[in-house]
Amino acid sequence: MIEPDLGAPLDIHRAKVLPEWIDWNGHMNVGFYVVAFDKATDTLCNQFGVGWEYTRDKIGMTFVLEAHVTYDREVKEGDPLRITTQILDHDAKRLHYIHAMYHATEGYLAATNELMLMNIDYESRRSAPWPIWARERIEKMATAHASLPRPPQAGRIIGIKRKS
Repeated sequence: MIEPDLGAPLDIHRAKVLPEWIDWNGHMNVGFYVVAFDKATDTLCNQFGVGWEYTRDKIGMTFVLEAHVTYDREVKEGDPLRITTQILDHDAKRLHYIHAMYHATEGYLAATNELMLMNIDYESRRSAPWPIWARERIEKMATAHASLPRPPQAGRIIGIKRKS
């Protein structure tokens, strides 16, 4: 198992906008933002020891229960991406976190992805408490992230604002 990165926020995931991710508008298609964020979730899960091997070895799984994406500024083919992750909350079975996608060289915020992740027992496919080793790592990272300001995109509700 790797040593968890206690940087706040977690700032180790890098990617590049692939040609197949581009839509007819000439920028990254909305669905591929989610793909890029999903890869960042893999990076996060590896920090807790619940990555691919966790499922491959039939120990457990993780399922996303809810997700919310904001699209703040477009990125285009070949653009380098830097995705940070901040833990917002956690309990015995769940992890609430937010990813922020930045253009890696220009520095602007391109998108955010807020998620609720749940630990799943491999055999029953039902929610289960995090394994001890994962819970300890989650708690260390959550403590490191506790002093970060809450991103304004976290907890947003979608809707049309009406003027009175």
